[in-house]
Parts: sequence; structure tokens; C-alpha cells
Amino acid sequence: MALTLELKKAVVTEVAEVARGALSAIAVEYRGLSVAEMTNLRVNARNAGVYMRVVRNTLARRAFEGTDFVCMNDSLSGPLILAFSGEEPGSAARVMRDYAKENDKLVIKLVSFGGRLLETSEVGRLADLPTRNEAISQLMSVMMAPIAKLVRTLAEPQAKLVRTLAAVRDQKQTA
Repeated sequence: MALTLELKKAVVTEVAEVARGALSAIAVEYRGLSVAEMTNLRVNARNAGVYMRVVRNTLARRAFEGTDFVCMNDSLSGPLILAFSGEEPGSAARVMRDYAKENDKLVIKLVSFGGRLLETSEVGRLADLPTRNEAISQLMSVMMAPIAKLVRTLAEPQAKLVRTLAAVRDQKQTA
């Protein structure tokens, strides 16, 4: 089905809006995937908060103008799915990496993060970035460690006194 000019403009506007707010983007080749496999991939992406869209490469190039993903323009070729991570930088990479492990027909072609085009081998590093909740948890544990150590240090003299008195009591009871 041929797209009208209005539909093309709408697609470019939608993808550009998502790209402006995205933290990372991945382009994967989906050649050979069945409809059921594509549906499963879309469900996984939706559950992870990943915006996924099949867009013509020429429309994607127009949509990427003025965004951090303009670095992908020269490498867009073939049938590609564009996946954008909006909330967590590694969510799209995680979904695509995990699905590519299950299905060898899905091939990761482009990875972009922070305005740079990364090697496809680095998708694992991007996917292994902690989620927002994991990052907050790690930060809180790092911030809490000195306070916990201070509390243990302040409580130690009283604990030592109690242990000493208990040892004296036990010694007098045995004598």
C-alpha cells in the first residue's frame, strides 16, 4: 500500500517526536520473521516500554534530522525495525538482544546511544546497564554505607562494655 504525502509527514513527525525524547535507538533487520514472531517481538517491546516501528529508511532519515540519532542516517539500508528506549537507555537493547538469542533471523544492524553510533558488539554493554530502579538501589546502598559504618562505630564502645561485664559475671559465677 502506497503512503500518501500526508501519511508520510505523519510518520516522520511521530518518529521524530519519539527520537527527540529517546535515550538510545537500535535498528534491527527483521527479514524472514513470521507474523507470529513479529507480534511476539512487539509484545515484548511494549512490555519493556520500548517504542518499535517499521519505517522506510528515507522517512527515518528525515525523522532523525535534528536528533541525536542523525549518526544512523548513512547506515540505514534494508528492511529495518527501529526501536527507541524512552525511559531506560538499555531497554531496547535488552529486548532486541534477548529476542535475537531466541531467533537467529533477527539481526542487530545499528546501535546508537548518546549521539554516537556504537559497534553492534556493544549492544550487550548497553543492554546490561541497570534499570532505573536498580540504579537508584545501587546509589542508595552507596550513600547508606558510610552512615551504617558510623552507627556501628558509635555503638561499639557500649557493646564492648556489655561483653566485658558479661565475661566478668561469667568468671565470677564459675569461681
